[in-house]
Amino acid sequence: MAEVKKIATRESYGNALVELGKENPNVVVLDADLAAATKTGVFKKAFSERHIDCGIAECNMVGIGAGLAAAGMVPFVSSFAMFAAGRAFEQVRNSVGYPHLNVKIGATHGGISVGEDGATHQCCEDIAVMRTIPGMTVIVPSDDVEAKAAVKAAAAMEGPVYMRFGRLAVPVINDNDDFKFEIGKGTVLKEGTDVTIIANGLCAAEALEAAKKLEAEGINAKVINMATVKPLDEELVIAAAKETGKVVTVEEHSVIGGLGSAVCDVLSENLPTPVLKIGVNDVFGHSGPAVELIKEFGLDGDSIAAKVKDFVK
Repeated sequence: MAEVKKIATRESYGNALVELGKENPNVVVLDADLAAATKTGVFKKAFSERHIDCGIAECNMVGIGAGLAAAGMVPFVSSFAMFAAGRAFEQVRNSVGYPHLNVKIGATHGGISVGEDGATHQCCEDIAVMRTIPGMTVIVPSDDVEAKAAVKAAAAMEGPVYMRFGRLAVPVINDNDDFKFEIGKGTVLKEGTDVTIIANGLCAAEALEAAKKLEAEGINAKVINMATVKPLDEELVIAAAKETGKVVTVEEHSVIGGLGSAVCDVLSENLPTPVLKIGVNDVFGHSGPAVELIKEFGLDGDSIAAKVKDFVK
């Protein structure tokens, strides 16, 4: 059996920026002294005149990005999720969101898979925070293919976009000819009739693994990859809930305010449905190997399958 290709979506971010740089001379990339980690260093190597290292000053970086956008450029401001969404929240809200400027935020190292960097860097609140900013598009791609497509789609649209990328290498699950990424649209990875599992980020691949394990136990799970958290694909969520009767959300984020909350908002208003939210349960992370932390927090395929089985039965 061939080994599954794995790549970290932060790598995909850097590579996609280089491709964009070739296509669009207005694309500029800003970083906060983390180009080696966020992988914007590859863009810097290719287009040094269009890469700005703002130093460890994320708030200032967002302000510079806002100014560049107002001048007609397409800035990608880049840092760890904890700093891009956390430290610079006021500037993202007031300098980018309020005037609805064309700033793209590339937030790497999101979630507990940051690993040994520990709780201070394991941002599990960013999606919740960014969702609340009016007009902000929020995207959490699941793999290399989707991450590259998301970066290009973000550049093509007008308005602010928050994209979350991971540190850990994850399986490529969208490497097929019929893959198509569209902002605001989810994709069905597997059909099913007994329960719907909606996931994004690294949890999409784990949800697929869980579905295989459930199949062996007679539970047919539908799996949806919901890369865009805002705007959410409400039509797909409602249709899936109507088809299977139960919904499970899986995310590398707090169960408060993220993908699960977005799904619950839609279903409570349109089609009240039993929902199980799997994620980080109102706790901080801690230092440890990323793969072990994923298991500890119940986001691996085995753990997801066990929780879904209990929920369905």
